[in-house]
Amino acid sequence: MSQSALLIDGLVILAYFVAIVGIGLYAGRGNSTLQEFALGGHKMPWWAVLASIIAAETSAATFLGTPAEGYKTLGFAYAQLAIGTILARVVIAYLFIAPYFRFKVQSIYEYLTVRFGSRTKNMASGIFLLGRVLGIGVRLYLGGVILVVIWRYLFPGSQITIWTYFWGIVFVTVVTTLYTAVGGIKAVVWTDVIQACLMCGAVVFAIFAILRDIPGGLSKVDSMLNGNNVAMFQTGWDATRPFGEAIRAMLENPYTILAAILGSTFLTMATHGTDQDMVQRMLTAENISKSRFSLIVSGFADIPIVLAFLSVGILLWVHYQISPDPSLPAAHNEIFAHYIVHEMPVGIRGLIIAGVFATMMGSTSAALNALATSFIRDFYQPYINKTSTDTQSVRAARIATAVFGGLMIVVATAAAYAVLSTNITIIPLALGVLGYGYGSILGVFLLGVLTKSRGNDLCNVFAMLTGVGAVLILGKVKIPAISIAALLHLQLHPAEWNFGLIMPEWWPAISWPYFVFIGCATTFLLGVLFTTQPTQKANERDLPHTTECFPPDLKGLFFLSQWNP
Repeated sequence: MSQSALLIDGLVILAYFVAIVGIGLYAGRGNSTLQEFALGGHKMPWWAVLASIIAAETSAATFLGTPAEGYKTLGFAYAQLAIGTILARVVIAYLFIAPYFRFKVQSIYEYLTVRFGSRTKNMASGIFLLGRVLGIGVRLYLGGVILVVIWRYLFPGSQITIWTYFWGIVFVTVVTTLYTAVGGIKAVVWTDVIQACLMCGAVVFAIFAILRDIPGGLSKVDSMLNGNNVAMFQTGWDATRPFGEAIRAMLENPYTILAAILGSTFLTMATHGTDQDMVQRMLTAENISKSRFSLIVSGFADIPIVLAFLSVGILLWVHYQISPDPSLPAAHNEIFAHYIVHEMPVGIRGLIIAGVFATMMGSTSAALNALATSFIRDFYQPYINKTSTDTQSVRAARIATAVFGGLMIVVATAAAYAVLSTNITIIPLALGVLGYGYGSILGVFLLGVLTKSRGNDLCNVFAMLTGVGAVLILGKVKIPAISIAALLHLQLHPAEWNFGLIMPEWWPAISWPYFVFIGCATTFLLGVLFTTQPTQKANERDLPHTTECFPPDLKGLFFLSQWNP
């Protein structure tokens, strides 16, 4: 690589980072109150909210992980999960958004305080804080991936260690934490608009670039894939197997139509309806209708985006079958990054590398702001500093942002170590982590919205913990981790924590799209057994228990709110 080529790419990347940080800091000026820091004064236009939602969904796990799924599976089955995301958005738009706006919450878990009490709110917020740190931390590992690929390119034959990944993770996290801590949600939304545009342009250019490198173009791709089931819709049902085995195989397959309709719907209801990260974006809109519109349109936008990224992975497989590369990484998560660094044109390469960083920064910045907001509203103001002023709360939010950024670095480094040890693709790990606890959060929110007098503040905590346990045990979850025994001797050794050891052999290792459904059903069914206490009912006079929250086509759901045995 020539010095001039390196200089051009470097300048493009540097210009991008300077622009993003500058825009983020400028957009966040005037954040004198926590309401401005957390919700932007409800002044964000609907199209900016839409772009921000897309940027948050299309994290680095999507940018590098979805091509890895396409490369590995040679099909579009993963894309059918988008069906559930659209269905879920319609439900969220008319079930959750109106109460959030009417109560003028900054942390959505404040709703649970009014409906049930502080214990339920604290448990839900605590699960969110832990789950979001783990989920975004896992995705941040990809910040190390792109740096490692660049390092291999610049210094062929150099040794790659966990520390190489670590410094890439630190770089992305520190830059993102800087403009998020200062700029708040306005910095998040406006930088997301730029990052969403750059991400979409990068993937479209990548498709055309890879096709250009394949002799024969699409006809050659078609002949190479002959015999592979690349269809988007797959049932996962094998009629040649006995019924029990066929059911088991279908539940263990994450990419089936059942997973798309059932699993993905509940997963998206949790991530977009009861996750402070996503909902906070929606609450920055000017009113309820614009928030709903942005949310639903973003669901339809998911389909072409996912198909595009899967296409990149499939095309890369064809490309490297025709033109083998002895330096091709063994890890599927690094394939697309390898192509970008080694084969993209000068200048464009720098722009697309910036696009990879953009997707990581977009999802990370929103998560940091949401984590800080939830911590301040749910723990700092009620317990740590009950008489805090706006200035103190904003300062505490900025400190919390930095602390959560540090925790994400730790998780991302651990994820890099786990992936290096097992060579798993990042999508199942990143989404699976969210599924462990988010089902419990969704279950208790549905309990509050769909019933009028069911659910007990203390018993809800038990129900939510049981929901998390149900996911880990019924799903036979195996988490790549480190050996505790080795850690006690100050040594790092990969290990696997298997939570399904108590389940019988015939029970399926249920795949990750169903995790939220399991946790939600367990939490809801346990919570509904208990009656809301009189002291909790006194808070309910402010709750919107009328059908005005629901459009005519969803009023059928409302019958549950009148169930009071």
